[in-house]
Amino acid sequence: MSAKIYRPAKTAMQSGKAKTHIWVLEFDPSEPRKIDPMMGYTTSGDMLQQVKLTFETQELAEDYAKRYGIDYRVIQPKEPRRQSVSYSDNFKYTRNQPWTH
Repeated sequence: MSAKIYRPAKTAMQSGKAKTHIWVLEFDPSEPRKIDPMMGYTTSGDMLQQVKLTFETQELAEDYAKRYGIDYRVIQPKEPRRQSVSYSDNFKYTRNQPWTH
């Protein structure tokens, strides 16, 4: 049984950062998914794929995994690079490409 510990990224649909401060422990699939021949649904007998545990800190998630003997890997979050962009930059004299509509 193995798992990954990560901090979720901000959703692309909204500008808020809700639920990005928590750490998630998510189990890796232990068996491949199968396609039901009659209906075409994707099925799996692995119930741990549905489990997502949340923790306040990375250390708490690692302690939980160690306590229950779960092999884990930690995926460190990537901090976004912020670019300062202003509307007036479109009309700069030193602009590399000409401005068009």
